[in-house]
Amino acid sequence: NGPSAGKIAVIAEIIDHNRAIVDGPTTSVPRQSFPYKHLSLTPLKLTGLPRGAGTGAVRKLAEKEALSEKWEKSAWAQRRAAVEKRRLLNDFGRFSVMVAKKQRRDVVRKAVHKAKKSA
Repeated sequence: NGPSAGKIAVIAEIIDHNRAIVDGPTTSVPRQSFPYKHLSLTPLKLTGLPRGAGTGAVRKLAEKEALSEKWEKSAWAQRRAAVEKRRLLNDFGRFSVMVAKKQRRDVVRKAVHKAKKSA
């Protein structure tokens, strides 16, 4: 939680076994010291990032390797977006989802029954 929650950032430098300097110039995450226990590491990485790279170098590499686009295509990011979209629904939206699920369930139930009957 906090202002940088859910945004992607790059570990620019390791401070010690508890903290690292993170920087997210393309996602408006300021360069700052951040404890590891508040980070979620992803399999995405920037190749060729020098030690202690500044914000400019991180931005160039992130744009060159399309880091934000890779993140948006990942299943993890899509799942987070779906959860957030569901969280922002109002009462009518939740009702509409319930009705749609009931209709889908009915169609599937009828198709399964038809398949069992013909087999």
